[in-house]
Amino acid sequence: MPAPARGAKRRAQIAWALNAWGNHAFSTTILVGFFPIFFDRYWAKELPGTTSTFWLGITNSAAAFVVMLLAPWLGALADLRGRKKAYLGWFTVLGVLSSAALALVGAGQWTLALLLFALGQVGFFASYSFNDALLVQVAEPEESDQVSAFGFAMGYLGGGLLFLVNVAMALRPAWFGLADATAATRAAFLTVAAWWSLFCLPLFRYVPEAEPAAQASGWRELWQTLKSVLRNKPVLRFLIAYWLYIDAIGTLQQMAVDFGAKLGFSTSTLITALLLVQFISFPAAWAFGPLARRIGTRRAIYLGLAVFGGLSIWAYFMQTERQFYQMAAGVALVQGGVQALSRSYFSRLIPPGRSGEYFGFYNMLGKFAAILGPLVVGVVALLTGSPHLSIMVLALFFLVGAVLLSRVEEPATVAGGAKMVHDP
Repeated sequence: MPAPARGAKRRAQIAWALNAWGNHAFSTTILVGFFPIFFDRYWAKELPGTTSTFWLGITNSAAAFVVMLLAPWLGALADLRGRKKAYLGWFTVLGVLSSAALALVGAGQWTLALLLFALGQVGFFASYSFNDALLVQVAEPEESDQVSAFGFAMGYLGGGLLFLVNVAMALRPAWFGLADATAATRAAFLTVAAWWSLFCLPLFRYVPEAEPAAQASGWRELWQTLKSVLRNKPVLRFLIAYWLYIDAIGTLQQMAVDFGAKLGFSTSTLITALLLVQFISFPAAWAFGPLARRIGTRRAIYLGLAVFGGLSIWAYFMQTERQFYQMAAGVALVQGGVQALSRSYFSRLIPPGRSGEYFGFYNMLGKFAAILGPLVVGVVALLTGSPHLSIMVLALFFLVGAVLLSRVEEPATVAGGAKMVHDP
């Protein structure tokens, strides 16, 4: 490949990863960081703890349900019209505006806070579906593991750096000219909007858009995609396996802070654990790229799922803050790698030129899992009064997902030739 072409591809890969650097600020500061704490201790402080957990779970599930309905159809339309970047941009605007609006919600206005939180999640997760689909525009099949892992690593680092600043704002508001921790939290929501807006811009300049696939109805193409998925056994088996294990991963990510809060851990403990996750996840996610080359993509995913399953069982016995830190570190070692390799693995299974619609189904299942997972955790906590039990149940999802993944055969093009091989 000529040097200019290589340079353009590298710029596209960096720009694609910078979008993750920017939008992960929503994931860290809002989704799993400040929002659950601020909701529990400011917006909904008058509600019983189990009730606030229930409504938080319901809101996460409702947002995921909307994305589940939209993702496949919009993915098909984006392929047909060659508009993946445009769709990504529209949902990014929704996420950015919702993040900023959270700064305006007053004490006790927990229903408004949940509404804006749900809209922010729709913007974040829907835009990320199109970001996933653009992986095939910036990486060849043989480099997809490494590029996907690089994207997740950049997301953890970028989101973690802003989260570190936001934590400093909350702990030392006077340093930033803020009155108190409440004012700092409101300002943190605004910094997420600014950070996300800024770092998404390179993607629109440097990442190439695919040509329109055809001139047809989005609904008709969606139906054709569904029939194609049902006939394609490797794709179908992978999606079912992915649905099961990503359910448990997403639930752990979204409900971990609430879980720690219900165990009585201090806000500083919860924040420190989240920072630990971000900065361990950065090198760990990146390392899964070389690991996949060495032992195979699927075996690397198995390793991550085994760690997740063990941590889910161990969480049942958790009592101390030190154990909470240890669990956070364990999750950080594998979460980015499993997500990155799942994305690249799937990108090698799908037909050329149809990444938007296929990744629409991929993210539809991820969001369908996100409907059930938080709902199960919330309902079990409400019925039993035990957050430990609901977390332990997630181990079963990791086990069954790994078993189903073992039945997926992956076609992969060997660099330098057309030979087809199977990942062991």
